[in-house]
Amino acid sequence: MTENNKVGTYSFVAEPFHVDFTERLTMGVLGNHLLNCAGFHAEERGFGIATLNENHYTWVLSRLAIELYDMPRAYEKFSIETWVENVYRLFTDRNFAILNADGKAIGYARSVWAMISMEDRKPADLLTLHGGTITNYICTEKECPIEKPSRIKLTERKAEGDYVAKYSDIDINGHVNSIKYIEHILDLFPMDTFREQRIRRFEMAYVAESYYGDKLTFCRQQVRENEYNIEVIKNDTEVVVRSKVEFE
Repeated sequence: MTENNKVGTYSFVAEPFHVDFTERLTMGVLGNHLLNCAGFHAEERGFGIATLNENHYTWVLSRLAIELYDMPRAYEKFSIETWVENVYRLFTDRNFAILNADGKAIGYARSVWAMISMEDRKPADLLTLHGGTITNYICTEKECPIEKPSRIKLTERKAEGDYVAKYSDIDINGHVNSIKYIEHILDLFPMDTFREQRIRRFEMAYVAESYYGDKLTFCRQQVRENEYNIEVIKNDTEVVVRSKVEFE
């Protein structure tokens, strides 16, 4: 298999109902597009969710880091490339490039995924699944020039508010959708922040699952100018998500 065949490219348009008041694509919609591209790419190679569900397995997102130089504006065409960088026994690294209409990179993303059993929620051994053929799709020649997801830690916790998970937060796996956390985290910042600055880097680390009716407490700590660490705590007891947001 050639390296070109290992990279999937998918085209989009920044629909007017997918942008915010600055007329740029929202981070939540971009996140959805990234996850959809991961799904398309995996399905085309025999490892998509529909195929896995037949054997009672599914993919779950563990970490996501997005770094942006620009964001598509309303009605603009753009595309997303995705490829598998590494496959380990329990995790796989998947990268993305966000390209404008001229094919110029305006952002990159790195993600880490695990495959889990839908019955006991335990991780599957990726190197034995389908005889380890997933390793055939590792792309070694394409680079992703951004740092890998970092270790996010809060030394001080200041609760910014609570939210109870509702119907619209729940996804096909029965837990709070990974993109919904992104939207709720960005809601911690006032409109003026987005009017005067833009998101340069956004990170998510998914630690545990939360479900309908769970109380989610959002804690935020400013670690330096324009940089914030966030934790989402479930029912006052368990961290479910850690995030980092950098503005410029």
